[in-house]
Amino acid sequence: MKILQLDKNDPLIAERLTANCFEVHEDHESAYEEILEKIHLYEGIIIRSRIPLDENFLLRSSHLKFIARVGAGMENINCAVAEKLGIHLISSPEGNRDSVAEHVVGMLMILMHRLFIASVEVKNGIWKREENRGDELMGKTFGIIGYGNMGKAVARRLSGFGCTVIFHDILPGLSDQYATQVSLDHLKSEADVISLHLPITPETHHLVDAAFISEMKKDFYLINTARGKNVKTKDLVEALKSGKVKGAALDVLEFEKSSFEHLEGDNDDLRFLLQSENVLVTPHIAGWTHQSKKKLACFIADKILKRYNIKA
Repeated sequence: MKILQLDKNDPLIAERLTANCFEVHEDHESAYEEILEKIHLYEGIIIRSRIPLDENFLLRSSHLKFIARVGAGMENINCAVAEKLGIHLISSPEGNRDSVAEHVVGMLMILMHRLFIASVEVKNGIWKREENRGDELMGKTFGIIGYGNMGKAVARRLSGFGCTVIFHDILPGLSDQYATQVSLDHLKSEADVISLHLPITPETHHLVDAAFISEMKKDFYLINTARGKNVKTKDLVEALKSGKVKGAALDVLEFEKSSFEHLEGDNDDLRFLLQSENVLVTPHIAGWTHQSKKKLACFIADKILKRYNIKA
């Protein structure tokens, strides 16, 4: 079976598959149109986000049996068309859930305790104590929206912080020892912190907008390590200016390129986020650790081998 790997990943994937009689080809540079000309030669694709697998692409993939995404989200793939064509879809959210969970907690602590701001000030000869008085997580209610691999990993990390953890998910019966499932209305009435762990769908696009924010009973902190378009930036900026959102920790932005490689365009809202003391921004790296790179590769290789009844 011929497999085409379209992004650079840990060498473990190719090594494991090649050792089990798969033929793995690499193409990390060719553009969409160039890949389109040869995709009919392959029965499997391994991707991250570099090239969109849209309807046109999938219809040209006449021998394709599976698509494996080294990561969690599948929005770069036209899943409906893939399923209609009988193409099996594989993802690996287990591989970077620990990295994401640690990033969430780390960003929140930096934001609430003003660690980055205070450090920069001291390095520049400024010594302010009262102005950098922090805010504790203990005793607060932490609300998670989306209780899959990432949301559950975050809840586990919070178990020693002395906070109440609640979550909302469209699937029922997910409560466990780390968090209690509640309605979205209940979450809005109780949460001091909200962390998003959602795919991007028509229902979750701009989920956090002016209406959502106005329905929050308390002023709150917002964390987004999911997808930038889960949050309507213009409305978030207004809420930061008014103080309704006390601070935002954003690993993803609405203005990211679909491949997540850089930001697109420039506007007043983006400039506000990048200049605000109450906003912490990172370049889509929550799931991007040395360990997660290896784990993502392991899970993808295992799932492909399992698909073909080959012992991992």
